[in-house]
Amino acid sequence: MAKRRPPEQLAKIISYILGRNPAEFGLVPDSDGFVKIKEFLKALSEEEGLKYVRTSNINEILITLPNPPVEIRGNYIRANHRLAMPANIPAQNLPKLLYTCVRRKAYPSVLENGIRPMGFSHVILSSEPEMAERIGRRRDPMPVQLVVQTEISSDKGITFYEAGETLYLAESIQPGCFTGPPLPKQKEPFTKRDAVDEPALDRIPGSFMLGLKEKNAHDKTSQHKKKQKATVWNKESKKTKKQKRKRERPPWRQ
Repeated sequence: MAKRRPPEQLAKIISYILGRNPAEFGLVPDSDGFVKIKEFLKALSEEEGLKYVRTSNINEILITLPNPPVEIRGNYIRANHRLAMPANIPAQNLPKLLYTCVRRKAYPSVLENGIRPMGFSHVILSSEPEMAERIGRRRDPMPVQLVVQTEISSDKGITFYEAGETLYLAESIQPGCFTGPPLPKQKEPFTKRDAVDEPALDRIPGSFMLGLKEKNAHDKTSQHKKKQKATVWNKESKKTKKQKRKRERPPWRQ
């Protein structure tokens, strides 16, 4: 279990992440510097030694410290000092390839309609495939990674913005500007085969076939009659033996 840090030390770490280099942790604050608390906690859970941090730990900072370096507004959090945080400006030296991830369920729609923002105002991309996958796993444990060709995208009028050292933003990415893995083959729908009629048996005029129920009833009747015969025979044999015993005179009377 990770060792819990005192509020003063945790406050410094949070202040660095939100106010100096959020891109290092795959975070993109809005124009006012706010990040969703849920997104922020997911980013912290990916760091060794910070997996334990919850909203209660952040509230402890706000309550115990006289001048907390962070503030919470609704479901959002930001650092109070953001002078060193990079501004989102149009990218100048774009890498040829950028990476982003989408949810597996949304992938078929993305191939047809393009990449749209998911919970953000812009599509978040990275020059590092590892960082793109890290961000994608916050929404899907097994996201689909896409490769965006920046030259083709720029020719189609797509503008990219810098959001840190390795992160970039775009309003959307059109189909044909990115590549991804092939869609999994869909299983053919199961259809029941038509029932095959059993060949009709030739019947002899004036004859009939015993059905299964009739046959079973016939078998039971015959078995019952056999039992009755056996019972009658046993009774008759016992009666005959008794009569023979009566007719025979005992030896001491002879």
